[in-house]
Amino acid sequence: MAQQQKLYAGATLRETRTRLGLTQKDFANSLGVSLSYLNQMENNHRPISATVVLALAQEFGFDVTQLSAGESTRLVADMREAFADPVFGEDTPPLADLQLTASNAPTLARAFLKLHQTHRQSQDRLASLDEALGREDLGIAPLPWEEVRDFFHYCDNYIDAIDRAAEHFHAAAMLNQPDKIGTLASWLEKRHRVELSFSPDAKIRRYDTRIRRLTISARANVATQAFQIAHQIALLEYNDLLEATLDLARFGSDEARAICKIGLANYFAGAAILPYQDFLNASQEYRHDLELLAEHFSASIEQVAHRLSTMQRTGAKGIPFFFVRVDQAGTITKRHSATQLQFARFGGACPLWNVHRAFESPTQFLRQLAETPDGVRYFCLARDISKSSGAFRAPVQRFAIGLGCEVVHAGALVYADDLDVQTDSAFEPIGISCRICPRENCHQRAVPPLERQLNVDHNARGVLPYTIG
Repeated sequence: MAQQQKLYAGATLRETRTRLGLTQKDFANSLGVSLSYLNQMENNHRPISATVVLALAQEFGFDVTQLSAGESTRLVADMREAFADPVFGEDTPPLADLQLTASNAPTLARAFLKLHQTHRQSQDRLASLDEALGREDLGIAPLPWEEVRDFFHYCDNYIDAIDRAAEHFHAAAMLNQPDKIGTLASWLEKRHRVELSFSPDAKIRRYDTRIRRLTISARANVATQAFQIAHQIALLEYNDLLEATLDLARFGSDEARAICKIGLANYFAGAAILPYQDFLNASQEYRHDLELLAEHFSASIEQVAHRLSTMQRTGAKGIPFFFVRVDQAGTITKRHSATQLQFARFGGACPLWNVHRAFESPTQFLRQLAETPDGVRYFCLARDISKSSGAFRAPVQRFAIGLGCEVVHAGALVYADDLDVQTDSAFEPIGISCRICPRENCHQRAVPPLERQLNVDHNARGVLPYTIG
C-alpha cells in the first residue's frame, strides 16, 4: 500500500503568519513550538506536525484542509510534463528539486510554466500552415482556452461566491420541484420579463435582447434545457458577480475573459440545478450512485459527475474526486482533479486508463482499480455519454467521462462494493503520460521517458525495442 505522505506546506504556513501580522517569535509561541522549529517548517525543512495543525485550528480557527499539498502536487506534475519537452534534452531536474520549488517558490513555478507554455504555443504557430506567419500576434500570451482552463484548475474548480449565490437562487426559485423548466420559465417572466420559447433549430440557446425572448432547442434533453435556462439567468441576474470574479482573475486578454464568463455562468447553472448542501447530502445517502443522483435532481450523468468534482467548500467538503471527459481520439476536453492524480497538459493521457475503453461498452459503467507510479491507488469509474443531436442526419457527439477517487474513499461508493481493494494484484498500473512515466515494461508505451537512459540491444527484443536504464 502507499505510504502516508508527510505534510510540507511551508508557503501556506508563512502566508498565514503574514496575514495575521505576527512575527515568527509570536507565531511560534502561539503554536507552542520553538522559533527554530517554526523557521524549519516555513522553509519546508521539516514537515508540519499534528500538534501544529491542532494549534492552528484551536488558536486561529484555521481550516486545516488548506494545508493540503493540492496546488503543490499540481505544480510538480505540470513541471514534470513541461520538462518532458524535448527542448530540455536530458537536463531534467530531479523530482526532489521540483517538489522544493513548488512548495517554497510556487510563483516561480507558475512563471516557468507560463514561459514554457508561451514557447510551446509559438512553436506550434510557427509550424502550422496558416496566416499567422509574419503577424504581430505570433503570440506571447497564452491561448485563451488554456488560460481559462488553468484558472479553474488552480482554484480547485470551486468558486465559493458563485456557488453560494446559485444555492440561494435554487431555494428562492424553489427549483426542488419536479417541473424545473416551468419553474425557471416562471422566474424569467416574473423577474426579468423574458419570454421562454422552444425551437427545433440547431442553436441550443439563443437570447434576443431586443424582444427579450430566450429560445431553447426543443431537441435537447430536459437536463440540458434546464441547464441552459439557468445559464441565461446567471447572465441576466448575476452579471455583477460574474464580472467581479473575472476582475479578480486578471486574464491576459479580452477573449480569455469572455470565454471564462461562459465557464462561470455554466458553473452557476450546475450549482443551481445541483445545490451544494442538498447535493452533498444526497450523494452520501445514495453512496454516489450517478444514476440515482441524476434522477433525483433531474440532471444528466455528466452534470452529476462534474458536480462531484467541485465539492470543495471549506468546512463541508465532499470526497475529493477527479473528473475528466475525453473524445474518441483521446483528447481531454474537460478535466479537473481534487486528488493527487493530475492529467496530462502536454500530450495524450495514459491509454491503460479505463476511460478510453468506455466507447467499447455503450451505456455501461466500467470500473478499475489503478495505481500510479508514485504508489497512490485509485478507484476509477468510466462511462460513455455520447449525445444524439435529435435528428437522423445530425452528427452525434461522442464522449466518455472518467470519475474517481483515492481508494481509501472507495467504501463510500456503491460501485466499489464487490471489489477487492486489499489485494495488490487487483490494481492496474497507469501513468500520466508516456514522457514522464517511469514504468519499464509497459506494453502501451508510445515514446520513451525523457528522464531515463535507453539501452538498445540489436540482438534482443522484449516488450519494447529498448530497455530503460
